[in-house]
Amino acid sequence: MSEKWFVGVDIGGTTIKMAFVNSYGEIVTKWEIPTNTSDAGKHITTDIARAIDEKCEELGQGKSKLAAIGMGAPGFIEMKTGFIYHAVNIGWRDFPLKDRLEMESGLPVTVDNDANIAALGEMWRGAGDGAKNLLCVTLGTGVGGGIVANGQILHGVNGMAGEIGHITSIAEGGAPCNCGKTGCLETIASATGIARIATEGLEKTPTSKLQAIFDEAGAITSKDVFDAAATGDSLANEVLDEVCFHLGLALANLANALNPEKIVIGGGVSKAGDALLNKLEKQFKRFALERVAEGADFRIATLGNDAGVIGGAWLAKQG
Repeated sequence: MSEKWFVGVDIGGTTIKMAFVNSYGEIVTKWEIPTNTSDAGKHITTDIARAIDEKCEELGQGKSKLAAIGMGAPGFIEMKTGFIYHAVNIGWRDFPLKDRLEMESGLPVTVDNDANIAALGEMWRGAGDGAKNLLCVTLGTGVGGGIVANGQILHGVNGMAGEIGHITSIAEGGAPCNCGKTGCLETIASATGIARIATEGLEKTPTSKLQAIFDEAGAITSKDVFDAAATGDSLANEVLDEVCFHLGLALANLANALNPEKIVIGGGVSKAGDALLNKLEKQFKRFALERVAEGADFRIATLGNDAGVIGGAWLAKQG
């Protein structure tokens, strides 16, 4: 009997990443389809089911080659039922994702939060390197998180565990967050947060290289900040010091409670590499217990955009 494949699906606001993955976590084939957010996202499950059928046909494989689907989706999810309460970027509200996709694909479906499946992917085949206790933080447009303890994603009582981006970093007077609170870590350590802090800093430091970028482009990106910091720009370095202070403090507090073996940093901001890690580790060590810091190995995520589909396959494999 030939080996079965698992289908990993990672739903984003713009594209849906998909892959067939073998039982060793190796990608057999991967592709993307656009995320159709019209009609409150109700066509998405049909699009996914059709894309799976078309890919099987293209590869000359029967549907029987596929064992199950594991999927990451944004928003607030009821894990057991795969029910989406609310996913802002997609338009879903009270959407039965698991039931709908099982009906349309004819395959068993497991659903989890998109940041959680990225953490599982990094644990299985990426920077987690098989570590069974790890923190995975995704620094992108927002700040996502996944907590793996004893090889299992922590979900909490109603699926909200791992919302690292919504740890309160500034208790009073912080910037508003999309979640409705203010002062969340996401308002500081995300790509948008970094750009916001740098833009606000231009008032006090108009001589910064970032001012010329702002004048020309009308906006500053997080990449602009890292690039300017690398040339010694004082404002850019002050911004990164502030960001790493808050991120290091939040991760140290989490690590003091969870004692992880690895802390994996992913997302677009992680492309800054050592420029980010060196400052971050310094702040982390200020606030983490010495034994906790000794046990925690910082890594930049290695799977990039494949983390979600590989994590989805892991989810499907676990059943």
